[in-house]
Order: sequence, then C-alpha cells, then structure tokens
Amino acid sequence: MKLKSIKQVKNLNAKKVLLRVDFNVPFKNGKIADDSRIRAALPTISFLIKKGAKVIVATHLGRPDGKIVPALSTKVLAQALARLLKQPVLHLTGFKLPANFKLAMLENIRFYPEEEGNNAGFAKKLAALADLYVNDAFSVSHRAHASVEAVTRFLPSYAGLNLEAEVLNLSKVLESPLKPKVAIIGGAKLETKVKIIKHLLKKMDYVCLGGAIANNVLKQLGYEVGLSKVDESRLEVSEAILKNKLRLPLDVAAAKDLSPQSAAKARAVGQVKKDEIILDIGPETVGLYSAIIKKAKLVVWNGPLGYFEVAQYKKSSQQIAQAIVKSKPYSIVGGGETIQMIRDLGLITKFNFVSTAGGAMLEFLEGKVLPGIKPLIKK
Repeated sequence: MKLKSIKQVKNLNAKKVLLRVDFNVPFKNGKIADDSRIRAALPTISFLIKKGAKVIVATHLGRPDGKIVPALSTKVLAQALARLLKQPVLHLTGFKLPANFKLAMLENIRFYPEEEGNNAGFAKKLAALADLYVNDAFSVSHRAHASVEAVTRFLPSYAGLNLEAEVLNLSKVLESPLKPKVAIIGGAKLETKVKIIKHLLKKMDYVCLGGAIANNVLKQLGYEVGLSKVDESRLEVSEAILKNKLRLPLDVAAAKDLSPQSAAKARAVGQVKKDEIILDIGPETVGLYSAIIKKAKLVVWNGPLGYFEVAQYKKSSQQIAQAIVKSKPYSIVGGGETIQMIRDLGLITKFNFVSTAGGAMLEFLEGKVLPGIKPLIKK
C-alpha cells in the first residue's frame, strides 16, 4: 500500500496545513500521564514548520459527545505541545485564524456533533482554514469522521510521517515474506478479535492466544474453564488449524478469586476446578510460545496474556516480552496495557515498532481499508 506522503509536496512555504493528530492522552490528577501520542506527532509537526508551513492542529480529547465539556478542552494539549516544541502554540476557540501565526490548535474537535456524524458541511468549514490536509492520526483512521474522512473531499490530502510508519509496519505483518511470522493475541474480549484472528490465521505461520480470549476457545473445545471470563463469541477452528497454526495454552494460572492475596496454582488445561478463575497462561505455555518466538523472523503482539490489574498475572507477559527482545525478530507491538508493561520493563526501545493505535491496528490487521487511509492511497 503506497500513500500520498507529505514529504512529496514540493513547496510548503507559507501554506496553511490542517493536521489531524490523535492527542487523546490519559490524565492523572489533572495532569497528562503519558504524552507518547503527542511525541509521536512531533516529527510531522517539526517537518511542516521547517518547510515554512503554517500548521493548524486538530484533535479530540475524551468523549464529550458533541457537547462543550470544559474539562476536555484542548488548551492543556496546546500547552504541552508548546513545551515539547519550545515554541508558542496558539489555542483557538473558534475557526477564525489570525493573519500571522505559525502553529495553532483547534478546540476539541468532538465538541461539535457534526464531527462524529462525518458531516460534509462541517468538513468544508474545516477545509476552509487550510490549503491542504495531513492525516497523522492512524489511531482514529478507522473512524469515518469529518476531520478524518469527509475533509479529504475538499482539500489535497496527504499522510503524515507517523501514519506512514504505522501503515508501513503493520503492512509488513500481512505482506512480508519473512518466515516464520508469529502473532501473539491476548486481551479480554474475543468478540473484538475474532475477525483479526481469522485473518491472521491466513497470513501468519503461528497464532498464539492468551488472556481471556483463549478461555473462549478452550471452553469451545470442551475444556473446563471454571468461573473464568468468557463472552458469547466463537472462533471456528478446524483440526488442521489447531495442529498447524493456532497455539492455545497448555497450562494456566488459576485462583479462587481476583484478589492479589489469592494464591494462584498452575493447572494443566482441562484440570481447572469449577470454582476457579483462569488469570494467566502457565509456565509450560510460556515455554511453548517462547520456543516459537525463538525461531520467528517477525512477531506482532497485541493484548496482555494475563489479568493485568494484578501484578502476579503480568509475569507471563513480561516473560514473553523478554523472549521477543532476546530472539530479535522484527517486532511490532500494540495495545495500551502491553505497551505500558514493556515501557515499565525498560524494553520499549528494543521493539522495532510500537503502534499508538488500538482499534485501528486491529481493523487494519483484519485486512480492512480504513476510511481515513483510503483517500490517501496512491492511485
């Protein structure tokens, strides 16, 4: 997939650029807890400024549902961006630009109900601010929203540097000739990942499951999962897929309840008690998955393999992270909890690519052409 890149525009001097980013960052005690998404957009912003462009940044923050929510104002994001770039960022409360500006940020784009409605009139209003549009928000590109999709109908549109990197690296998962290719998929809900697992089973050499989504498949195959979390989703798997591609836990860590004080026991799959909860994959499974990773040339990982809220059930995920780093395949990771764990371990720089996306990453790996990406593809 080749995109129309902002790097290919010959003259950006004095051009007004509407730049869609995703600065929907987490907050703790009123302060930004993790500014990774802001930092991810810095190369594109710096590139545009260096080329002499005037940049109008558009982002959402939280879920205001089309209403003005002062606590979700982007003013704090403008201040954070100014600190990182060490230059002023003008915060706009409307759509009127001053005659002279270098860098500005619009108020929360989701304060306007027309945004999530992909309203063409609202998109045209946004487009009137600029000479061209740049999408650097891969993580919202699965949304057909006015500042993501409809705006591309009214302005010459290009991919930003971060969006390009996301598409390039996630495309490798599906298209790279490297072999063996391994996917590790964890998380809480199978219903959100059935399609991606099915698609990856066609593209990868191995798909290793963990987390609560593995519980569903184990239950479906007739294994006792006790009181473990499951949903109503099913993943239809043939014997050939089970034998050749899909890898399920051999053993698990099970406990009577979710509390940190509850003693977990390693149980072989099929030996879980009816009053127990599966909270992590077990040591034999870690060994199996690590052996698969050791031979891999490419690994993509999304979602924790255990109940992340309790420290003792992070252990298997930590061991898998260390196995990936040690084996040195081309490594791609996504999912907020997984990324935070890797960062806490000090391994974040050891992975080849860290995706800032959640739902967009999953939909891309399903093989979908995302609404925000489609207008940027070279014809």
